[in-house]
Amino acid sequence: MNAATQVATVSDAIFMTENIWIMISAMLVFIMGLGFACVEAGLVRAKCAANVAFKNIAVPAIGITVYAALGFGLMYPGTFNAITGWLGFAGFGIGDWANPANFTAAYNGHYTLFTDWLFQAMFAATAATIVSGAVAERVKLNSFLIFTLVYVALVYPIVGSWTWGGGWLSTIGKAGFHDLAGSTLVHSVGGWAALAGVMILGPRIGKYVGGKVHAIPAHNIPLATVGVFMLWFGWWGFNAGSALNGDPKATSWILVTTNLAAVAGIITATLTSWIVSKKPDATMALNGCLAGLVAITAGADVVTPLSSWIIGAIAGVLVVGAVFLFDRLHLDDPVGALSVHLVNGVWGTLAVGLFDITGDYTLGTQAIGVIAYALPCFAAASVIFLAIKKTIGLRVTERQELRGLDQSEHGQESYSGFQIFSNM
Repeated sequence: MNAATQVATVSDAIFMTENIWIMISAMLVFIMGLGFACVEAGLVRAKCAANVAFKNIAVPAIGITVYAALGFGLMYPGTFNAITGWLGFAGFGIGDWANPANFTAAYNGHYTLFTDWLFQAMFAATAATIVSGAVAERVKLNSFLIFTLVYVALVYPIVGSWTWGGGWLSTIGKAGFHDLAGSTLVHSVGGWAALAGVMILGPRIGKYVGGKVHAIPAHNIPLATVGVFMLWFGWWGFNAGSALNGDPKATSWILVTTNLAAVAGIITATLTSWIVSKKPDATMALNGCLAGLVAITAGADVVTPLSSWIIGAIAGVLVVGAVFLFDRLHLDDPVGALSVHLVNGVWGTLAVGLFDITGDYTLGTQAIGVIAYALPCFAAASVIFLAIKKTIGLRVTERQELRGLDQSEHGQESYSGFQIFSNM
């Protein structure tokens, strides 16, 4: 074998290895759907668990479909022809699948066109899933599914293109707005939509009475715990896969910082809830883990292991405080999605500017990115929710809500003999 042949063989081997890694990462992000389903089903009441499970299987079905048809072309337009830096469109469908070069190293040196789409499609589905838990137990199923379709088809890919697609945010400051895997582009984009939904829907019946907060306990904390472990596992692909290559240093670095932030969030959320409530709250520990993961997602590749632990530790405190704050504001979020994804998506994005070791990213640049996503995402979600409310309606009736969405929306129950608990 001559030298030229050896180089080609090594290059092919590296390309195949990196392509496999990104495919595996896509599978890990996909399994996060199971994690979300378990967390949300466990944290709502038994009479709504099947409804939540249904939404969590419907969301990826809708999200992946519209991302294939439209979203991928909007998010990765190649050039921004319509409005420079703000809007572009590469066309309908996944891309030029008939071009053999798109399935070799010629595509981008690391993975194929289809692997690229597959990985990105999993992220699109995740953004909409965040909204599901926040509006649980009182949103009409068909209304939520319509919202998901519109938000994932248009809003998520357009704003995503501003950073990941080479748009205007990728060019601001010294090196552009930085968000490795989506503290803002996925979690806050979903979080701002969730906030709009919670505000427009209003709280569940009985949650806030006479100015007081009435706890509505989760029905299955062990199930929620399983969900958090599944999300934590999937996050390895979510973050490390976002290196978009198989570089040993980059991927292992990201995995270390990701997991240190997660454990820090568990510790500080547990301690904070223990101090505030006099007893350790299991749900706070679970959300502390997720808060740490959300917070590190923006900067896992540009912060030290020590900094990642600090970022996660602050996230654990923030998530507990945010839960109490949103309750005080009478913003009813059954699963803590706002506290986990919105609050800590913002915190993690700003933390890049505070802890970045490269010197490329500043707090000011990161703050611009936070605002740039907050305003259009909240506004767009509000318009979609209000349009649905004015047309087909957004919320189930009082009778349906008291009966539970499993029975009223699906005509089935999560557990055998459930009827006797229908007023839970």
